[in-house]
Order: sequence, then C-alpha cells, then structure tokens
Amino acid sequence: MHGEYKAPGEKLVVVDLDVEDGVLRRVRVAGDFFLEPDEAILSIDRALEGAPADTDASGLAARIDAALPPGTQMYGLTSEGVGIAVRRALAHATDWTDYDWQLVHEPPQSPALHMALDEVITAEVAAGRRPPTLRVWEWGAPAVVIGSFQSLRNEVDAEAAERHGIGVVRRISGGGAMFIEPGNTITYSLSVPDALVQGLSFADSYAYLDDWVLGALGDMGVKAWYQPLNDIATEAGKIAGAAQKRMVTGAGAVLHHVTMAYDIDADKMTEVLRIGREKLSDKGTTSAKKRVDPLRRQTGLPREAVIERMIASFRRRYGLTEGRVTEEELAAAKELAESKFSSPEWTARVP
Repeated sequence: MHGEYKAPGEKLVVVDLDVEDGVLRRVRVAGDFFLEPDEAILSIDRALEGAPADTDASGLAARIDAALPPGTQMYGLTSEGVGIAVRRALAHATDWTDYDWQLVHEPPQSPALHMALDEVITAEVAAGRRPPTLRVWEWGAPAVVIGSFQSLRNEVDAEAAERHGIGVVRRISGGGAMFIEPGNTITYSLSVPDALVQGLSFADSYAYLDDWVLGALGDMGVKAWYQPLNDIATEAGKIAGAAQKRMVTGAGAVLHHVTMAYDIDADKMTEVLRIGREKLSDKGTTSAKKRVDPLRRQTGLPREAVIERMIASFRRRYGLTEGRVTEEELAAAKELAESKFSSPEWTARVP
C-alpha cells in the first residue's frame, strides 16, 4: 500500500507498507523533508511497525513521538503528517496527479444557477460520469450566499438587501454568509472524487484542497496561509472562506468551494450582513471592514489576471484541460435552480 500527504507549508511525506494479521508491516517512510539525526528515520519506521491497522493518525503520531531519539529535529515534517500519510495508504487514497482535471469557466450565471451547478457537477463526479472539475464562477448578479444551516433573518438585513438590489440564496454546504458583487469576487469550486481526501480528517481536507491556491497566491506576492477551519488569511486580514459538502451517492465526491474578496464595498456589506460581535471577536477584531483585505490591493492586478494566474498555477501542478457544462448538466441545473434554490422554502428553511 502506498500513501502520500503534503500539508500546507510542509514537505511531501510518502509511506509504503503492508498489512498482515491486522497490523502494519514493512513500513517505509520517505519524502523530501529534512530530519536530524539520520537514524531518526529508522526510529519512525520501527515505531509504526506492528501498529494496529485501525490506529488513527493521532495514535500513530504518538507512537512516533515516543520513539524519536532525544533532540530530533524535523523540518517540513510532523509526526501527525506521517500518521495521515499512513491512513491515506490504508484507505487507498488517490493523488491529484492520478486524474485528468477539467476546467469549466463560462459566462456569468445567476446566483441560484451557480448553487445548482455545484450540486449537479459534484453528483456527476460521484457517479463517474464527469472527471474531477475546477469550476471558476462568473456572477450575473449581486447576492448574499448563506450557509446551509444559517438562520436567514439572523444573517441578512432583508430591508437593506432589497434597498441595494441584492438577492439571497442558500447553498448546500455549511459555513458562513458571503457577500457577493460581480467583478469584486473570485469564486471557484472543486468537485473531486472522495478517494482524493481518503485518510484525511474533515479539517485536514480543507487544508489539503486549499494548498494549490496558497501556492498560486504566493506566486503573485501574497503570503497566505490556511487558518482553521475554513479561512485563507494573510497578515493584512482574511481574503477567502471555504466550505464543503460530501456527496455519498455513487463512489462519493466532495464539493469544496471558495469565495475570495478581490474588492469589496465594506459599507454596503456591513449594511446587508448582520455580523455578530462574537464572530468578530473570535477573529481578533471589532470591525467587519478590518476582517477582509481584498486581493486587488494585495496583488495590484486586474481581477481577470488573478484568475488567469490561479488557473495557470493549477495547470502546472496537476494538468488541466478546457471543458464545459454539458447540455444535460445545464438542463438539470436549471430545473434545480428553479425548484430548489429559487424557492422560499429552501432559502428560508432555517428562518
């Protein structure tokens, strides 16, 4: 069995192993990390040898920590990361480069249709009828997108939203509300087979699926990092929020979508969104305006150039071919946008 894992900011960890009689055998850990002293790598292998195959990543990390020679120094490597690589090997997890990725980047669509396309495309990936897909959104209208479990009246000032001509849609994933204006937002979705995140905890899967965009931002001079559970942050403030939905039909798939603030009308946002004091305080700030720092200021690039560089970065890493939404997918999404995502029953399902 073979497993690989690279945490954001860390080096690649590779584990090869067998399982016999319910325990790990012939474990070999490798990678492009740095480790001192040299013999510590043998201590890691020995610590994993004989471990019950159902040991979780934390338990495997504890075995490694207990076996390391005094004064061991790890660079680009953590015991937890090794444990995750083992779990991915045992789960027969796949890697990004195992797939032929497809890009979908089409003209502006309504907010309700975007919600529906996410659901339809990810279901198609789960069923094996569509390859793993990176979809870059273009917004046809301003909107507030609320999380699947959020209270509509607690999150949105309906009067202010109507005054500014901003509609409200509810997505299928959890997380917080997003304030959207065409031209001021960069949104993308990853619809990936469940096998890509096998062996990862829910929290670890966020970091894993966000890693490529951190590299893309770094190439544009933006030092960004993953901030648990679902934020992408910089020293100047938050620039993006992520959310996920797991599809259990077929072989299973994960929808991971991210909204990034390219520019923002902070005054309008704070009128329309009811941003609670607790949400602000746990981010270490008292002003919603200070929480978000747009990419326009940090990169100095036009929005289209930021998107082009993000796509190019993904293509260099994993390969990416041009694709489109099929006629069948679009028809299904239009029906779903009308029957579900435009319906008051769905939008206000948590009043």
